[in-house]
Amino acid sequence: MQSAKQALIIPNGTCKQKAFVIFGGDTSERQVSLMSGTNVWLNLQGFDDLDVTPCLLAPSNGYSSHNEDFSESSRDVWTLPYSLVLRHTTEEVHAACFEAIEPERVEITSRLRNQVMKELERALSKQDWFAGFDITDEQPIKYSLQQWIDYVKEAKAVVFIAVHGGIGEDGTIQSLLESAGVPYTGPGPIASRTCMDKVATSLAVDHLASYGIHTIPKDVRAREELLKSSLVDIWNDLKAKLQTETVCVKPARDGCSTGVARLRCPEDLEVYANALRGTLPRLPANCLSKAHGVIEMPVPPPESLIFEPFIETDEIIISNKSWNDSTRHLVWKGENEWLEVTVGVVGKRGEMHSLNPSITVKESGDILSLEEKFQGGNWNQLDTTSSNNHE
Repeated sequence: MQSAKQALIIPNGTCKQKAFVIFGGDTSERQVSLMSGTNVWLNLQGFDDLDVTPCLLAPSNGYSSHNEDFSESSRDVWTLPYSLVLRHTTEEVHAACFEAIEPERVEITSRLRNQVMKELERALSKQDWFAGFDITDEQPIKYSLQQWIDYVKEAKAVVFIAVHGGIGEDGTIQSLLESAGVPYTGPGPIASRTCMDKVATSLAVDHLASYGIHTIPKDVRAREELLKSSLVDIWNDLKAKLQTETVCVKPARDGCSTGVARLRCPEDLEVYANALRGTLPRLPANCLSKAHGVIEMPVPPPESLIFEPFIETDEIIISNKSWNDSTRHLVWKGENEWLEVTVGVVGKRGEMHSLNPSITVKESGDILSLEEKFQGGNWNQLDTTSSNNHE
C-alpha cells in the first residue's frame, strides 16, 4: 500500500526528473486536449525516473463567462491531484478545483478521510505485508500562467505541452517557456506560430515547389466581408478564382477540424456566415446541403477564413478477408488519385526521423471530425513496405 508516487528518489539513488503535463485551454479543442493530456500523464506515470504532475490551463474568469480577453494574462494554471484529473470535461475539472479548496469542504473531506483511514489501518495492520499509507490531503493549487512558469523553472522540470489550439500551438506558451529557460516538448515558437497560420505555412513551403511539394490554391477573406457583402457574389467569385464547384472553408488560424466545412452552394455559405454572425459554438449535423456530422466552430470567431478547392480523396475500406492468412488490410481503388497520409517526424534540425505513416478512416461525411482524429476513430497504420494494399 505504500506508494512511491511522491518520492523524489528512486531505488538507485538518482533524483527523479520532474515533468508537468499541461492541457485544457479555452478553445473548441479543449476536451480533446483533456483526453490527450490525461493519456500522456497516465503513461508517464509508468516511468520510475519521472515525477509527473498534471496541470489544467483554464480561463481566469471560468468557462461560463463571455470574457473576450484571450491574452496569456487571462489564464490560470491549476496543478491537480490524481482524484481531480479523471473527469469528462475541462469544465468539470475546473469546477472540482474550486470545490476542493472550499474551507468547509476541505474540513469535511479531511475528517472523513481520517475516519476511513483509521478503520482500514486497524484491519490491515494484522497483515505482514502492510507498511502503512502515504495518502495525503493533496489540494489543487491555482497559479497565474506566469507564476506557474516560475514554479516550473524553480522545480527544474520539463513541460509536456498537450494544449490543443490557441496559445498551446501558436507559439505563446513556447515563447514564455523559452524565455524562462524551461525545456518543453514540441516545436519552438517560430515553427509553432508559422504552422498555426495556414497562409503563413503555405508561404513558408512555397519554395519547395521545385521539389514536387505543392500547396493548394487559397483565397483569404475577412470575416467582416462575409457578414456584410453579397454571399452570392462571393460564391461566384470563389468558384471562378479557385476553378472549383465546391469549396472547403476553414479558419486561417486554428487547429484540426474546427470550423472546417465543405460548401456546395451559396446557401451553404449563408449557413456558415450566419454561424459566424451568431458566434455559434457548433454547426448542427446536416444543416448544409449534404449530410454531415456536427462541426465544431472556433471560439472566438476567426478574423479571417481560407477558401480552397475541395479535393476528393479515395475512400479507404478495411478488407474483411485476411491477406496471407495473417490480418485484414486496407483497400482503395484510386478513383480520385488522392489519398491523405499523415507522417509524424521527431528529432532536431538535421537529425529528423519519420514515424510510420498512418491514415484515418472516416466513418461519414467529407471532413474528419475531432472524434475521428483523436477519440478512437478507425485509425490504421498504412504499411508502406507492401505493394498489395491497393487494387
